[in-house]
Amino acid sequence: MSKPTKKMQKILIANRGEIALRILRACKEEGIKTVAVYSTADTDLMHVKLADESICIGPPLATNSYLKASNIIAAAEVTGADGIHPGYGFLAENADFAEQVEKSGFTFIGPKAETIRLMGDKVSAKAAMIAAGVPTVPGSNGPLPKDNAAAMHIGRTVGYPVIIKATGGGGGHGMRVIHKEEDLIEAAKQICSEATAWFGNPIIYLEKYLTNPRHVEVQVLSDGQGHAVHLGDRDCSLQRRHQKVLEEAPALGLAEKARQEVLARCVKTCIDINYRGAGTFEFLYENGCFFFIEMNTRVQVEHPVSEMVTGIDIIHEMLSIAAGNALSFTQDDVKIHGHSMECRINAEDPKTFTPSPGLVKHFHAPGGNGVRIDSHLYSGYKIPSNYDSLIGKLITWGATRDNAMARMRNALDEIVVDGIKTNIQLHRDLVRDIGFCRGGVNIHYLEHKLNN
Repeated sequence: MSKPTKKMQKILIANRGEIALRILRACKEEGIKTVAVYSTADTDLMHVKLADESICIGPPLATNSYLKASNIIAAAEVTGADGIHPGYGFLAENADFAEQVEKSGFTFIGPKAETIRLMGDKVSAKAAMIAAGVPTVPGSNGPLPKDNAAAMHIGRTVGYPVIIKATGGGGGHGMRVIHKEEDLIEAAKQICSEATAWFGNPIIYLEKYLTNPRHVEVQVLSDGQGHAVHLGDRDCSLQRRHQKVLEEAPALGLAEKARQEVLARCVKTCIDINYRGAGTFEFLYENGCFFFIEMNTRVQVEHPVSEMVTGIDIIHEMLSIAAGNALSFTQDDVKIHGHSMECRINAEDPKTFTPSPGLVKHFHAPGGNGVRIDSHLYSGYKIPSNYDSLIGKLITWGATRDNAMARMRNALDEIVVDGIKTNIQLHRDLVRDIGFCRGGVNIHYLEHKLNN
């Protein structure tokens, strides 16, 4: 394939924190001008200080700043930006926002609005996966019927336990596990009501509840011009309340034939739906089988581990694709080298997990061969109380998993964040945990560990 020839001149970064700084650095490497937007609570963010231009878009409340599409688009108009990179969270997977960006004459650095809608709705996403031959969890294969008898028949056919999910849900919200048939109808009514209140979408669906699965995902890049590649898989099974805590690539101990088939199917799906940009297919993996659960139509928090084992910069590729370039490499060019881990560092109480905003009196980043830290922290920075508690990602690479683990232990012992509470000690315990060190733990492992 040909080398990238097109380049945007100025990009507005519609996000904050570590991902905003990550995007800014990639733009600077490419010689692309940057615009940082920020709320009044974020005037001291590092990327705001480093950007070529910065513009305030509202008060601390996200609904009046980072989630206010009109303010972001107005900022792009005032500064003459070519494109808008949404990062993750906030408006990153909002199809209406992507559509407004494009209609306003800017490039949305991500998929087209119709693709976001297709994959953002779990029912339509599952239908697309079934059509592409991607394995899915047995279930209602569409909205759960409102007719009680029909719903109970589906539950009986699938077999208990089952899980009911809101089609517009995510992040652990809008779902319930049902172990007995007599509880199905009442649970369905409750989730439907919650889904309407939380997501403005009452549609729910039913799936078989897998008891001891792992969470495995596939990173893809696709140019929307008929070319797509995967960057291997990641294991994200260490979770607390459906929120990922530690990720690694590649995933250990997968059935190789099933793995290769799923990787190929994900690439084919991207081509079939004319996907544009970076994306992630998420699966549950149990007893040698993959089951699709959702697709994230954005860059993931854990994208660095895929970068570390492939040497491919995902943000750079997103910028190139958005500028109109075809992928500059093929699947044969993608090689997996070694192993990588990422620990999500959060400003939170290590026991209660409540957020711990405040002044960072001293920050020392670890170093050494194979160590990377993506963080917007610096000594003297005051973490606001208005946003997510993620303050950094500590990433290591090694020729083997043991090597990557050893480097992570060293890095966690070196990192210093004084003045606030963090979950660093939890990570120090995890990378010395016998079960995790063996590899292949399921999604319930961390919860069980914390509760014992």
